[in-house]
Formats: sequence, C-alpha cells, structure tokens
Amino acid sequence: MGRRQARFGLVLWLLLMLCVVAQIAGADSINNSTLGGLLWTSTKVEANPRKSELEESVVGNENNDNNDDEIEFSGGFSSLDGMLQWAIGHSDTAKLKETAQDVQSLSANELKKHQLEIKELMEEMKMPSDAELMQIAVADLNNSSLSLEDRQRALQELLILVEPIDNANDLNKLGGLAVVILELDNSNPEIRSTSAWIIGKASQNNPVVQKQIIELGALKKLMEMLKSSSAEEAAKVLYAVSALIRGNLDGQELFYAEGGDLILQDMMRNSSIDIRLRRKSVSLLADLAEFQLVKANKQEFPFFSNPFFLKTVVNLMSSTDLDLQEKALMAIKSILQLRTTETLVHEDFCGLDEVLERMQKNFQQSISEECQNDFVRDLESLRGEVEIIFHSKLEKGNVGTKCHEH
Repeated sequence: MGRRQARFGLVLWLLLMLCVVAQIAGADSINNSTLGGLLWTSTKVEANPRKSELEESVVGNENNDNNDDEIEFSGGFSSLDGMLQWAIGHSDTAKLKETAQDVQSLSANELKKHQLEIKELMEEMKMPSDAELMQIAVADLNNSSLSLEDRQRALQELLILVEPIDNANDLNKLGGLAVVILELDNSNPEIRSTSAWIIGKASQNNPVVQKQIIELGALKKLMEMLKSSSAEEAAKVLYAVSALIRGNLDGQELFYAEGGDLILQDMMRNSSIDIRLRRKSVSLLADLAEFQLVKANKQEFPFFSNPFFLKTVVNLMSSTDLDLQEKALMAIKSILQLRTTETLVHEDFCGLDEVLERMQKNFQQSISEECQNDFVRDLESLRGEVEIIFHSKLEKGNVGTKCHEH
C-alpha cells in the first residue's frame, strides 16, 4: 500500500503540473480532454471504516469521447477533473506558483510524455471492484489450506465490504453467506467472532439478508454461541442475533422456539457477566417489545407476561449503571403497554412502584449535585413516562398476579 500511495502522490504532482501549464497558457484543453473515466479506490481494514478525504471530494463523472489520451480506471475519483480539483484545493498556493515557474518551458511533447506517465501509473494503481474483492475473499475462505492469519484477513475484508446494502445483498449470490456461517464452527474464537460480526453487519435492517441467513440455519448456531465464555465473542454474537431478528417476525419466533427468552433472562440477572452483554440483552428485549406494539394484531410472546421474567427486568432499574437503567426503563415502558401485561400491572407489580420512587429520589439528588446533569434529567423524564403509563394502568383497574422472586 505504501508503494501505491507514493505513486499516487506522484500522479497528483503530475496532474498539478499539467493544470498549471494549462492555466499559464490560458487554455482549457486539459479539462476538456479528460483522460477517460479516471477513478480510484482502496479497501482499508478498519472496525469502523470511513471514506477517505480523497473519495469524499469526488466531483461527478463527465462524458468524453474515447481518444489516445484516455485512462480507464476504477475507484473513487469520477474524472480527471475531479482529481485536479481535489489536488488544487489541497495544495499550497505558493507551491503552485513554484511549480508554474518550473514548467513554463515545457513543450507540447513533454506534456504528452507526462500524460503517458500518468496513464502507466494509474494502470498500476488500478483496484478491483467491490464484487471482485468479495469474490477473492470468498475464494480464500473456501481454501482449506489457508493460514489462520489470511483467513482472518479475508473475513475482515468482508466485514468492510458488506456494510453497503447492495454488497450485502450480493454476498449470498457469491456463496459468501454459506462460507461465513461455516466459520462459526472454527476452533479460533477470533474467527468465530468476526464471522458473527459479518452476519450482523450484513443483516442489519436488511430483510432480504435476514431471510437468507435464517434459512441457512445460522440463528440456531448463533444462539448456542451466546453461552461462550469469551465476553468479546458473546457480544459479537448477540449483536448478530439482534440484527437478525429485529423487525423480523419469523426470526423472532425461531428465537423464542430456541429458548431465547431464557437466554436473555440469564444474561439480565447475572451481575457477574460483562456489562456490555447485560446492556445488549435489555436493548434486544426493548426492541422485541416495541415490535409487538407495532404489530398489535400478532399474538404476543408468553415471556412478556411471565412474572419472573418481568421481575428480572424491573430489578435492572436499580442497577448502578445508568446506561443499564435507561435500557431497562425503555423495555418496561413498552412492556407495560402490551395487552398481556394488563393482568400483571398491579399496585405491587414486581415492586415497580417502589423502584420508580427510589429512582426519582436518586435522580433528583444527582441533578441537585449537578452530577451527569443532562443525562440524569433525560433519565428522570423517561422514568416519569413509565410512571404515568403504570398509574394509568392501575386506574383502569387491571389487577393481576403479584410477582415474587423466582
């Protein structure tokens, strides 16, 4: 990559030189004879990749006739004009003047020579398309003799490539989903974690990919992996499970059939596990309850009316972790509005009334001490909403079963 970047720097210098000459000559021939569809891409292995400043500075591609000066290139710059504008905008004015002095004596033949140099360098820098990169990664994963390091590298590349929805939709066509799911059985925890992460990224808000992954049987395997002793692996797996079933009724039904409610309950009430898992588990529960509210005509899952399950959620509202408190409040807010909760909304509902009062006192004290003021104010507002919904239920006379500790 270092060699490619060095060449790219040389290309920009040559382009600036051509631009300066054109400006000196008062001509617009350089801009009007764009050297073909000049484009450039690079793939970076990052957990949260961002487009480079070069790519984000792209100007639209321009139509031009084919000629001997054309450069066919694929990637981020849509045209030579786009690269020229980026180069000018990111260059020092004094250096531009200095370059102008250096090239004033260049002849037309010398300019032609530099154009050919640019063409050769661009061809060497040429990068494959996303689809081609995905094909290469999938082929690598299908190679049983591939080293562990190269296997992880191929997975990391797919992790980046599947983020755009079009790429995610193409992954199954390339045989990528099947090979990634196979890697969930890898003996290496890092390989398994990255594979689960890819599944989560590809299926996030994508019903097409959600359906494909569920049909390939990955959800059941992922739920087994939630019991991993590795907090990092379990967190990535829970992310994948959440992405797969969010807004997907078929996925949610399978989740429940495989004991998903029991897994969530264990995570929520086990204070010894990683706090990230407890937060993610309550967030998933809140999403499931919110989906039930939207799909009011659908039968609600039994665990929403299970007093022991609900007691576990209420207990989290007394956590010392404010993020966990917030997520528990959001979950309870939605659960209280479900039809099946009516028989459980009681004055002594799992101690909810006492918990809400205790939270109010703690929040008011924190606000008066100006400790995490803004966030605590938001939490108090959310707590107030939950309290209103709770008392509204009580006023309607919905008396039900008193919750006890399991």
